[in-house]
Amino acid sequence: MNHAPHLYFAWQQLVEKSQLMLRLATEGRWDELIASEMDYVNAVQQIAHLTEEMEPSAMMQEQLKPMLRLVLDNESNVKQLLQGRMDELAKLVGQSSMQKSVLSAYGDQGGYVLAPQENIVNFSPHLHFGKA
Repeated sequence: MNHAPHLYFAWQQLVEKSQLMLRLATEGRWDELIASEMDYVNAVQQIAHLTEEMEPSAMMQEQLKPMLRLVLDNESNVKQLLQGRMDELAKLVGQSSMQKSVLSAYGDQGGYVLAPQENIVNFSPHLHFGKA
């Protein structure tokens, strides 16, 4: 049985899936990107299975090279976008942790803000109540 048409079609599907993943990452649609990842992995596994069954001819390999390059480029771009998102999330987590620390440190003060004594200025001698 000739697997060449099946293999070529499988590569076309993989290219489409990688382009979809790149578009989702570019648009910041992270949940959809993660949901589409399993389809991508399955497509890669199908190609591996077809290639195991019968090694593609040299001519077929040449036809598949541009698709492989495109998939690898898309994957690299998705990884860069994911790294940027991870950095962004790490920054947000850091800010959230800092806010939690501040709230826990000052939350038990009953609404009073504590300051070192040397920073407190006493304005009471300068305030005059009642008499003009």
